[in-house]
Amino acid sequence: MNIDLARQNAAQIYSVMAQTIIPRPIAWVLSENANGSFNLAPFSYFAPICSNPPLVMISISKKPDGTLKDTRANIKERKDFVLHIPSREQLEPMNASAATMAAGVSEVEELGLGLTGFEGSRLPRIKDSRVAMACSLYEIKEIGKGPYAMILGRIHHIYITDAAILEQTDEKTRIAPEQLNPIGRLGGPQYAELGRIITLARPE
Repeated sequence: MNIDLARQNAAQIYSVMAQTIIPRPIAWVLSENANGSFNLAPFSYFAPICSNPPLVMISISKKPDGTLKDTRANIKERKDFVLHIPSREQLEPMNASAATMAAGVSEVEELGLGLTGFEGSRLPRIKDSRVAMACSLYEIKEIGKGPYAMILGRIHHIYITDAAILEQTDEKTRIAPEQLNPIGRLGGPQYAELGRIITLARPE
């Protein structure tokens, strides 16, 4: 099948892209609401884009009524956020945090998630997280007819569970991916586990 995207509407295009660009890592983003509570939402249009400076990109659309999603508004206003890479064990609460809630409602409180302090961050991180990144707003670019917000965040600190650290030297940090056990996004209601790990040396 060859699909001509010029003949597809935005919803049809999203459906095809979301089911073919797989698996996608998930950014589970904690930000601060205007009332001081914490918003938590997952995004799978997400990627690392630069190491110097260390930048990540999250793509966030608007709500159906045209207003800004809470995460987008919070980052725009308060400039910082914490990005988690959810593990398989966090799949259910992560999925539940995608539910539409009224502005100012805290998914953290609604789901009963524990928080803990995050050194180098004004904001806390999810206590059971295996990876968390303390980020500040680097730039927001509006893209397309949504418009989508391409939010660039600069990473300042990364928390990694000690159980996943294989080696720490002046040159590198070696991390065991199976200890992170990340969950990946597929299309529709589908997710993927890490599965079999294949090691293949890069050619010289």
